[in-house]
Amino acid sequence: MINTSLFAISVVSLSHISVLAAPPIIRVGALFPKAHGKESYSELVFRYAVHRLNRDKSLLPETTLTYDIEYVSQYDSFQTVQKVCSLVRTGVQALFSPTDYVLSTHINSICDALDIPDIGRSPQDFSINVHPSQQYVNHAFIDVIRYLNWTKFGILYEKEYGIVNLHQLSRSVQAEVHIRQVSRAAYLSVLNEFKNKEIHNIIIDTNSAGISILLKNILQQQMNEYKYHYLFTSFDLETFDLEDFKYNFVNITAFRLVDVGDVAVKEILKDIETYGRHIYQRNNTNEHSRKKTIETEPALMFDSVYVFAIGLQTLEQSHTLYLSNLTCDDETPWNGGLSLINYINAVEWKGLTGPIQFKEGQRVEFKLDLIKLKQHSIVKVGEWTPQDHLNITEPSLFFEAGSMNVTLVVITILETPYVMMHYEKNYTGNERFYGFCVDILERISHEVGFDYILDLVPDRKYGAKDPETGQWNGMVAQLMKYKADLAVGSMTITYARESVIDFTKPFMNLGISILFKVPTQEPTRLFSFMNPLAIEIWIYVLAAYLMVSLSIYIVGKLSPIEWRTTHPCDLDNITLSNQFSLADSFWFTIGTLMQQACDVYPRAMSTRIISSIWGFFSLIIVASYTANLAAFLTTERMINPIENAEDLASQTEISYGTLESGSTMTFFRDSMIETYKKMWRSMDNKRPSAFTTTYEDGINRVNQGNYAFLMESTMLDYIVQRKCNLTQIGGLLDTKGYGIATPKGSPWRDKMSLAILELQEKGDIQMLYDKWWKNTEETCTRKSTSKQSKANALGLESIGGIFVVLIAGVTVAMIVAFFEFWIHFRKQTKAMPAPIVEKATCQSLTDGGQVEHNWIYMPPLRSVWIEMFEELRFAFWCTNKRHRPELSRFCSECHIKQTHNHITNIDKDQKPNK
Repeated sequence: MINTSLFAISVVSLSHISVLAAPPIIRVGALFPKAHGKESYSELVFRYAVHRLNRDKSLLPETTLTYDIEYVSQYDSFQTVQKVCSLVRTGVQALFSPTDYVLSTHINSICDALDIPDIGRSPQDFSINVHPSQQYVNHAFIDVIRYLNWTKFGILYEKEYGIVNLHQLSRSVQAEVHIRQVSRAAYLSVLNEFKNKEIHNIIIDTNSAGISILLKNILQQQMNEYKYHYLFTSFDLETFDLEDFKYNFVNITAFRLVDVGDVAVKEILKDIETYGRHIYQRNNTNEHSRKKTIETEPALMFDSVYVFAIGLQTLEQSHTLYLSNLTCDDETPWNGGLSLINYINAVEWKGLTGPIQFKEGQRVEFKLDLIKLKQHSIVKVGEWTPQDHLNITEPSLFFEAGSMNVTLVVITILETPYVMMHYEKNYTGNERFYGFCVDILERISHEVGFDYILDLVPDRKYGAKDPETGQWNGMVAQLMKYKADLAVGSMTITYARESVIDFTKPFMNLGISILFKVPTQEPTRLFSFMNPLAIEIWIYVLAAYLMVSLSIYIVGKLSPIEWRTTHPCDLDNITLSNQFSLADSFWFTIGTLMQQACDVYPRAMSTRIISSIWGFFSLIIVASYTANLAAFLTTERMINPIENAEDLASQTEISYGTLESGSTMTFFRDSMIETYKKMWRSMDNKRPSAFTTTYEDGINRVNQGNYAFLMESTMLDYIVQRKCNLTQIGGLLDTKGYGIATPKGSPWRDKMSLAILELQEKGDIQMLYDKWWKNTEETCTRKSTSKQSKANALGLESIGGIFVVLIAGVTVAMIVAFFEFWIHFRKQTKAMPAPIVEKATCQSLTDGGQVEHNWIYMPPLRSVWIEMFEELRFAFWCTNKRHRPELSRFCSECHIKQTHNHITNIDKDQKPNK
């Protein structure tokens, strides 16, 4: 037992700071597995770390670390416990445990009872563990699996070894997982099983010592092709011999904890090599000292020593470390051990394995570099931290473009304009096919770096699941059976398909819509100007006109204010008159409705109220009519039997259907919306007539009339661009996209998704869409009525009715005028008096005497037509005169007077007879 002494404590009274000192010598113990006469590289790094601390006094200036090393066997737990108790008796203040699971468990139980810091570097439980927390490591691998989109993979693990928690891993991913416990002798059989089951993604969670055997078995099974992906849980991938895998394009991925490219790490590795040469004999240099890299375990050993030293330094600044004699027999805990553990647990430092921070003894701060095998080297493609999780910095390095000489089998289906075919004999191979999807595939193949053989799917179907047998057909079945690598075409991404195959990012978004024949245009009616108001409104307006006219007439008669004296100066004959006769009431009402002035004005409050309300009513009616008149006369109205899917489902006259075994059929079959369920029942009952085998059949049926075809909007848009007699009815029934299909877990999916996104951002896909959809040589000219500025000029067929009304009104007025004239003529004829004999005094011309003569006046007998002719003659001859002589039938008196040589027969106050 080494005697220890305490340094005197100097107290600085001015600053009240106590300067404490640790014992001059601190002893630690380390246990390493027996290496059969060879020193392990971890032991060399441990010796170097202690040597470096004692050489550089900046961390522990007054303390020297010494160490005792014991070698244990992983198969002898009893001997291990005896050696640990021996180290405790020598007075060690910390133990550095081995990585073996069974041994570390026994060692940790002893240290936990004695409060001695047990510093470990493996996923097991220790009082202080510099190995990253297993919980976080699990999350790191789960994030990688999700990023790689593994839906089916296998796991190889060894008993009593494993970095990841298999139970947590299998529960955290939605995938088909095959877990196999293996030994070194069983590698080959399990790999053969995975190969037969077409499991191409494999997680290797085995001891690093057996990795070389596993890699040889992978080569024997020829499982080093591009379609295989191996994810190693070991952090030491860079130390493996992967020379035989570098040129076969196999995918090998892992995490690393030590960044060997870091300058500080390189300096330490170089210093370790120098130290190793110094302590060993000349030509007996240990092989580990010459390494350019460092394994994770030695790096963790280096960080463990420094974490202990930093914790010890922090303890010295505030406490005095008391040493005591401990034994396994007494089981009396060390008085200062718990404080030392707490200070070590509070250490924050950056070592060989990156940033270090602890929480309850577990390391919660670290950085894992995601690395991947590439030709000639292993490169970093991302990193993972507990805060930011997975960050892929070089996604393109997963599948390097242009580096693979691979030919993929691509299946497709003929569909205009996506994939079309030349049937001439001079076209062979891929040259036979052309179209929108063929152009996209060609560009993606250049971006990703592969060749392809394009061929048609045998059954000419996209792929749907039979609800009775559960079997898939079409291109989906070909991918599920791995008979093709890709499926390209107008293939919709659906939940059912995504559950059995994979899809890239959609290169086109679309939805289901209705293709229908353009409805016939509604014929223009002569009285179209009456369309703005419904027929019942016209009837109500007429009824209101009659009611208001009669109301004004009655109220005008009842109101005394409306009565006026005809001759106010004639007091003997007082006569009252009312301006609201029945005819005037109707005239006043119609004048107000037509927004015209009238010579009849209400005087009483009651008639004014009726007039005001009628004026307000007229204002609203006229304004509403005027507002709707322009729209009704300038808009072409179509007779649409259906406007949307609801109209289609609620009728039986128009048949409808969709493509057989397509995503549209699956949508209606699986939909839970009542309208779509009703449509599916109707289509299902009309099998097979409701469904078509190709889009062309459906389009031909729509052209024949009385049939609506449910199809995807992109194909519908292509059709209506070229057939102006077809149109789209309603909007989209759903939203989905077209994607390139691959088998489950295909390594090509993510790379092609990136290529599609790049093509979309550059506008290449939009240019291809314009090329195949909007080619002006193929599209038809469709008459557009969507803009008011392009509205057609109104023709006679639209507003000719108003001229008919005008002519009819003038004709009726002429007829009424004739009857008015005829009635007036009849009245005057009946009122004509009997013949009158009148006397006249005449003076003789010879002797100047006066002679009495009896003159008899007989009124002329003239017909009504002559009278009307005279009226018209006066009207045409005297168009500018406002007055005319009255047409009289008789003369009441006549005086003939002789004055000198002429006769005066007219008095100035009399109107001349006609």
